Amino acid sequence: MASTDTTPAARDGGDLAGLEAGLDALETVPEGRTPLRRTLLDKVLPPVLAVLLVLAVWQALVSFRIVDDPSRLPAPLDVWDVVRRSWLQGELLGYIWTSVSRGLLGFCFALLIGTPLGLLVARVRFVRAALGPILSGLQSLPSVAWVPPAVIWLGLNNSMMYAVILLGAVPSIANGLVSGVDQVPPLFLRAGRTLGATGLKGTWHIVLPAALPGYVAGLKQGWAFSWRSLMAAEIIASFPDLGVGLGQLLENGRNASDMAMVFEAILLILVVGIAIDLLIFSPLERWVLRSRGLLVRS
Repeated sequence: MASTDTTPAARDGGDLAGLEAGLDALETVPEGRTPLRRTLLDKVLPPVLAVLLVLAVWQALVSFRIVDDPSRLPAPLDVWDVVRRSWLQGELLGYIWTSVSRGLLGFCFALLIGTPLGLLVARVRFVRAALGPILSGLQSLPSVAWVPPAVIWLGLNNSMMYAVILLGAVPSIANGLVSGVDQVPPLFLRAGRTLGATGLKGTWHIVLPAALPGYVAGLKQGWAFSWRSLMAAEIIASFPDLGVGLGQLLENGRNASDMAMVFEAILLILVVGIAIDLLIFSPLERWVLRSRGLLVRS
């Protein structure tokens, strides 16, 4: 006669297996694409409504003559006409590309300098004591302060633009990485040393991956400083050979007392900044959070 195995060991093994299966089921994130309708409602509709609200308030200020001087506040359609004219004349993309190419290239240079500098400050006590306060002070210094000395040292050329970007972005990138390294649990470092991950190997395989959240935050802040530094340089140091970027467009509008052109430049600067964040830094930040189980796809 067949018998059923009801020994305590068998029952305990079955209970443990069931418990493990239940925990695995709890940790399993259901895969599947988010419906288009939900994406539109959750991601697209809120910013669109916010933009429409701003435009409505802007138009109301003009229509009800709360601000009745067009030289102070042009109507949204007047700004749109200026943007449309720039597009039809083939100038709009040139304004954007001149600034974006400078900003991204300068940011890449800042990345190459700020990353090893941040690691050095984070890992070497003497270097931190010497350079840590200087980096914090440079980060709090307005970027516009570097434009006059950069013009004197380098002249009115692209090198001056890149120097201002570097001086604005490198401290933020380095400090972000220092903050990320400081938050690495000591257990990770001890485990890495036990497994033989020391020196550069430990930095590459243990420190940098564990410091990614703080590093990405520093990158986002570094890009913001890069973009602001570039706009300050283009506004102050205008020269025909440098081309017309968005900062120069803003200054041209001010010199011509053309508020529609001024608003055109402001809106383009804002749109480019938002686009870079949405296309580069937000996906990078989501990837880092998701890889650590901090962002669950719903």
